[in-house]
Amino acid sequence: MKKLLEILRGGQMREKRVFEELKETPTESRIHGDIRLEEQPIIEILKRINEEDKKAIEAVSRELENIAKGVEIIVEALSKGGKLIYVGAGTSGRLAIMDTAELLPTFNVGPEMVEAIIAGGPGAVFRPIEGAEDDSEMAIRELKAKRLNCNDVVVGISASGRTPFVISALKYAKEIGAKTIAITSNRRGEIAKHADILIAPETGPEIVTGSTRMKAATAQKVILTMMSTATMMKLGRVKSGLMINLTPASEKLRERAKRIIMEEASVSYEEAEEKLIEAGGNVTLAIIMAKTGLNVEKAKELLKEAGGIPSKAIEIAEVKKIGES
Repeated sequence: MKKLLEILRGGQMREKRVFEELKETPTESRIHGDIRLEEQPIIEILKRINEEDKKAIEAVSRELENIAKGVEIIVEALSKGGKLIYVGAGTSGRLAIMDTAELLPTFNVGPEMVEAIIAGGPGAVFRPIEGAEDDSEMAIRELKAKRLNCNDVVVGISASGRTPFVISALKYAKEIGAKTIAITSNRRGEIAKHADILIAPETGPEIVTGSTRMKAATAQKVILTMMSTATMMKLGRVKSGLMINLTPASEKLRERAKRIIMEEASVSYEEAEEKLIEAGGNVTLAIIMAKTGLNVEKAKELLKEAGGIPSKAIEIAEVKKIGES
């Protein structure tokens, strides 16, 4: 609280400018006609929120071409050994971290390929860090610590399109030659000037004015999930809708892995379980082994032959199986 009071007492001139900027920001505008919505029955409040959520999905649908361009850039970068780095503050940063975390169990993709930076560091995932989103220098330090280079892609996420932390990250990324993508609900915001690809679902004002954890965040979550999933598909980590490269780190995922092996290799539950154990939990290797009868070392060689691309390796295994039959 003491730090917050110091912030409020200082920097009046700058904050007056910010006030003027925010007046023109769609996410800070007020929805007319919802005065005293809190006095309505709960079901009416929920219906109204649901109506606004639908608008977020519609807004995303109007940005599909730009999302596709973003995926193309990311796929190209990751295919050549580059990295994808998300940058966000507050809700945007938390959504970025969530998407990154979920890539490991789903596609066996970790920080060697995808990372996320949130203003304020890990502590900001659970509670707000005062002033973190305004710390432009911290954004640059974080990217330098990740060893950002010209082969990488930085995705900046900011509902308002003016978050200093995110804008600074994109500016630095462009300076060193990395590709940049911006996700915002304000296409006229400062963030647009620093993006190679702009993805701007116009979600408009929120039910609770300025609370971008609502519609704007819904749109961000959908876009991040779409982008990362489409990217993993194009990188060969999905085959016929199956997670052929998942990490079987829990009971549920282990059973899912066995089911995938059964479906892809047309084997029994017992054989799928046996191959998964022999493959050390690597679903792709287990499928190759079940399809061809190869041992784990030979299966690894085949995966290497396929350039480490899981779906391609399985297709080669299928050809080998046909050739031997």
